[in-house]
Parts: sequence; structure tokens; C-alpha cells
Amino acid sequence: MPILEPGPQQIAYSLEGPVDAPVLVLSNSLGTTMAMWHAQAKVLARRYRVLRYDTRGHGASGQGDASSGYTLDQLGGDVLRLLDGLGIGRANFCGISMGGLTGLWLGVHAGDRLERLVVANSAARIGTAAGWIERAAHVATSGMDVVADGARGRWFTEAFAQRAVVDSLVDDLRRTPPAGYAACCRALGAADLRDQLHAIAVPTLLVAGRYDPVTTVDDAVSMRERIAGARCVTLDASHLSNVEAEQAFTDQLHAFLA
Repeated sequence: MPILEPGPQQIAYSLEGPVDAPVLVLSNSLGTTMAMWHAQAKVLARRYRVLRYDTRGHGASGQGDASSGYTLDQLGGDVLRLLDGLGIGRANFCGISMGGLTGLWLGVHAGDRLERLVVANSAARIGTAAGWIERAAHVATSGMDVVADGARGRWFTEAFAQRAVVDSLVDDLRRTPPAGYAACCRALGAADLRDQLHAIAVPTLLVAGRYDPVTTVDDAVSMRERIAGARCVTLDASHLSNVEAEQAFTDQLHAFLA
């Protein structure tokens, strides 16, 4: 797996597809890795230069200084650092949950680097600061098992939760470094872009899961009202809609980018 800047700040990434094709960046959710995008990358790499990466503190990427928590500025800055390191000026960006919030940050602060933006199962403000601080403290002291044990119900509908693909995702969550996960929790706890969404000027698609208890359809509608020209679609899925509604998600992404 390629690594940008080996060391504490390293970013693990995968780059596949035609070398002269438009670039599409895929950004993972909290507690997952770039592997969550396998289905989309397999299809879209026929037409796009697909760049996946592990968010800091996850997978094979470095944790940096996780002791005081990360910030959304750092998560967004990592994307810019990756693009710069690979010599990519502009790219399409699709992020889910935490990755979607990273995409919103890019839309606000680095819109000139984006062609199109897809924000899936996310919100300009996810949860509460107290809730994220509590989760970060719990993981830091007790490890990942409790979070992983409850992931199926947070991520998927009951009908989908027992499929084999879910086992792999839960295993990845269980293996996530507690310090990196907790540091990302703190970034989410402090992040609030609700009053900045009006600054996003790139074409934006918002994807919601009809049964998502974490970031709801109402969250997507609220963002659509604040981002000029944004489109919103709802899929029959819960929180990780790119996995549960794999084909529909890929079709919507493909149509929007075309």
C-alpha cells in the first residue's frame, strides 16, 4: 500500500484507474478504512482515477499526536496534503459520515480544489460535543469492543446487519487504534459548519439513508437549504448507505459525476 510521508503523519492511500482520468477521492467513515469503498472503486475506476485513503488514526495511516484529539482542520488538511503530494490540482470528492464532514470542510475552505462534492450520511454538526467526548473517554480507557459490539445497529438496518460484509467492517472497527478513534471523536465533537455552508459554491450532492439514526434525512435537507444549488437523494439504507445500498449509491455517484 502506498504511503505519503512515512512517519507519524503518514497517509496510506490507494490510487487506481486511468492515469489521465478525472480524480475521485473517497473518504471513509469513523472506525472504518478505505476498504469500505471497495464496491464503488471497482466500478468507478473504469472511468475515474480513484483515490482512497485511510483517515488519520485509522487503518495504515499514522496517528500523529492523538493525545489531545484531532481537529476538522487537520482532517481536511490531510486531504490537501495528499493531493499536493500526488500532484493533483483539483478532484471530485465523496465522503461518508466523518468523511462527509471532511468534504464539507473542503467545500468551505478549499473549494478551488474541488470539481464536485458528494456528502453522504453526514451533517454539518454530527451529534453533541458531550456525546463525542464521552465516547472518546470510554474508548481511550476501555478499548474498542463496546463500540464494535454495537456497530451493526448503528450502521445498518436489522435486515442487512447479519450479512458477511458487515462482519468485515465490524472487524475493522474492532482493530481501529483506540487513540486514533478517540482523537477523531474529539474532532467530531468540536466540528460545527452550519453557519459556513453558504460558502460552498461547488456542485454538491447530498445522500441520506432513509433509516439512518445517526445523520438523518432532516440533516441532509437542512444542508440542502444552506448550500446553493445542492441536490439531495434518499436511499433505502441506514448509516453506511454505500454498503447497504451499494448499487443505488454507485449509480447516484456515477450519474452526478458524469
